[in-house]
Amino acid sequence: MAALLRSAPIAIDDPADPRLSPYTAMRERDLVGRAGRFIVEGEVTLRVMLSGRARFGLESVLLAPERLAGLEAALVRLPEGVPVYTAAKPVMSAITGFPIHRGVLGIGLREGEAPGDARPDLPPAPAPALVVGLVGLTNHDNVGGLFRNAAAFGADAVLLDGGTCDPLYRKAIRVSAGAALVVPFLRLTNADAILAFAERHALEPLALSPGGAEALAALAPPDRTLLLLGSEGPGLPSDLMVRLRTLRIPMAPDFDSLNVATAGAIALHHLARTG
Repeated sequence: MAALLRSAPIAIDDPADPRLSPYTAMRERDLVGRAGRFIVEGEVTLRVMLSGRARFGLESVLLAPERLAGLEAALVRLPEGVPVYTAAKPVMSAITGFPIHRGVLGIGLREGEAPGDARPDLPPAPAPALVVGLVGLTNHDNVGGLFRNAAAFGADAVLLDGGTCDPLYRKAIRVSAGAALVVPFLRLTNADAILAFAERHALEPLALSPGGAEALAALAPPDRTLLLLGSEGPGLPSDLMVRLRTLRIPMAPDFDSLNVATAGAIALHHLARTG
């Protein structure tokens, strides 16, 4: 194994080893940020980071020794100078602050994230484009699920307002099956900024809501679309809805509730041009 990697794995047996400081107290630091870094957890997401498709780089990898052999072919893609540390699971648990079962962690670097009002690589008009806009989504499972849906149905980008949670939060990445590492996303100030982005890039905004005026199934998908989704419960703000074309997913009588990630998947399937 060591001969295939650019450098030999480094065994660590002291939880206080300063080389592993970015991994310490993972739950608490997820909430307050970690100075331009994020945590990658689990084999699926680490493989995405090493696949060549991820928009972000790795600073280091931390594995339980028994996981090395199974990840050998992926780890040889690590750039030179990125260390692979190994530590027994009890040591990993002491470092992170909670029990580690998968034995696969990595530190990602956020420097690939688009700043400010930078434009994701959208196809220029009039070429077809599909973008997802998230307004006020504070649940990491839902955000991760929507990134997974965006990847599955070929969305070109995801736009986030200031109230939507971080798609590079550890759990959001995991729920997204690594899609948050691949699908371009852009943080904008609020819903109005998302709509201004749509206007600049010739995207037709469509708002999905249980009270939408049009049935989704009857819609002829526009060539260039911005699908707007709000949080479960409150949904999209009413002052936003009155300015937009609104869609609904018809359901059984006396029931109008779907998980937002599920509703987003249905809408993206209808809007997508994936064949």
